Amino acid sequence: MELTVWGIITAIVVGLIVGALGRLVVPGRQNMPIWLHLLIGVGAALLGTVLARAIGIATETNGVDWGELLVQVVVAAIAVALVAGVGGRRRVTR
Repeated sequence: MELTVWGIITAIVVGLIVGALGRLVVPGRQNMPIWLHLLIGVGAALLGTVLARAIGIATETNGVDWGELLVQVVVAAIAVALVAGVGGRRRVTR
């Protein structure tokens, strides 16, 4: 299983976008900084690239690999929502 430069660049761009959007989608005030959302998005999108290649969705194309992109977006969106949801619930009220 080989990660291409294009796959890594796509994962980083998708991760940054989904990480930023994840902050907007999760309701309420989050106690997480924006850079953490972006970092989670990038990590999850890279994981999505590896996952897409492992299950055989990612193929070598001359253009955009829509299957790999879809897996990246789904994994990154789930990760941002989970971490933001868990992080947002850890609040002590007095």
